[in-house]
Amino acid sequence: MNSIVPLELSSREAYLEQLKMRNLLAADVATFSHLDSERFGIRVARAQVVRETLLRVLDFCAAERIDLLIARCGTSDLVTAQEMERNGFLLMDSLVYYGFDLSRKAIPLWPCDFLVRRLEADDHDQIRLVASQAFKGYSGHYHSDTRLDQRKCDEGYISWAERSLTSNGAADEVLVAEHNGSVIGFGTLRSNSAREVEGLLFGVAPEYQRRGVCPALMVQSLRWCHSQGAQKMLISTQVTNVSMQKVWCRLGFEPSHSYYTFHKWFKL
Repeated sequence: MNSIVPLELSSREAYLEQLKMRNLLAADVATFSHLDSERFGIRVARAQVVRETLLRVLDFCAAERIDLLIARCGTSDLVTAQEMERNGFLLMDSLVYYGFDLSRKAIPLWPCDFLVRRLEADDHDQIRLVASQAFKGYSGHYHSDTRLDQRKCDEGYISWAERSLTSNGAADEVLVAEHNGSVIGFGTLRSNSAREVEGLLFGVAPEYQRRGVCPALMVQSLRWCHSQGAQKMLISTQVTNVSMQKVWCRLGFEPSHSYYTFHKWFKL
């Protein structure tokens, strides 16, 4: 692997222009994150990395004057993970995916005392409240980075929930758990393809956690997947979230794949 070395250039700007001229800024290696950049007040990029693209990703960040790169690589790709560490990347979390194969498994029954229904127009404020409570201090890659404002990290999950309530493509379906007329939990779903649906964001109000709300949301999610003709549902969480993984296993989900999430700061 050969990296571009800016020899005898008159300025950093000339070097960055050289990178662009050599077509190393293809959008398939990294993308500028407008949402993260606006939230944290810095220039943030995201990338899915394999060893063959790592240097191109770093060159992208140099040319775009990125302050923070959020990058993922498969946990089975230790060569890439170790190369990233040698280049100053810091591990922030490990994300594990589970899948439910609707083509060979029946959707389980899960009795509960809560109503699970589709989103209604007047749910928005209550969902925002649940999200703010459920994800405060959540142990994801944002909160693991001590250089990021923890309050703004909390806001990231609230914003994610809010975007899911609109028709901007953040989610294709939003399910709501209700008890005594109040929203106590929610789940957002996105169709990745005609065959696959992904559960993106699930939150339960703290006082209702460990009372069967999340399993009820999961079962209704599987029913929605089936109604859409999907054959598989995916869902993910931090590898440290063992209690949630136990719930998924009881429902019939199986481990599928996993990723490391790294952060790299370009300014000390």
